[in-house]
Amino acid sequence: MFKLIIILVFLTALSGGIATSLLGWAATTEPFTPRKFLTSVVKSFIGAAVIAAAFDYSGTTNMISLLLAFLSGAGVDAGVKRVTDAITNSSNAAVTPPPTLQQK
Repeated sequence: MFKLIIILVFLTALSGGIATSLLGWAATTEPFTPRKFLTSVVKSFIGAAVIAAAFDYSGTTNMISLLLAFLSGAGVDAGVKRVTDAITNSSNAAVTPPPTLQQK
C-alpha cells in the first residue's frame, strides 16, 4: 500500500523538475517547444520516482522531505541537461591545443 507522504514527495520532486524546465525556457528568447518540454517532464518523472523511492527506503519522511524533494527534482532536471549538453558538445568539438602550445 502506498503511503501518502511518498506520493507527495514524488509529486513535489516532479513539480521541481517541471518548474526548472519552465524557468529555463522563460530565461531564453526561444519560442516554446513542446518536444523539449516533454523530454524535461520525462526526465523529471524518472528522477521523481528515484527520489521518492530513496525517501521511502530511508524511512524518514516528514514535511522537510517535501522541500528536499522539490530541490532534488529541480537539480535532476538541471543536472541531466548539463551532462547531456556537455556530452553532445564534446563529441562535436574539434580538438585544438591551448594557445600556449600552438606553434608560431
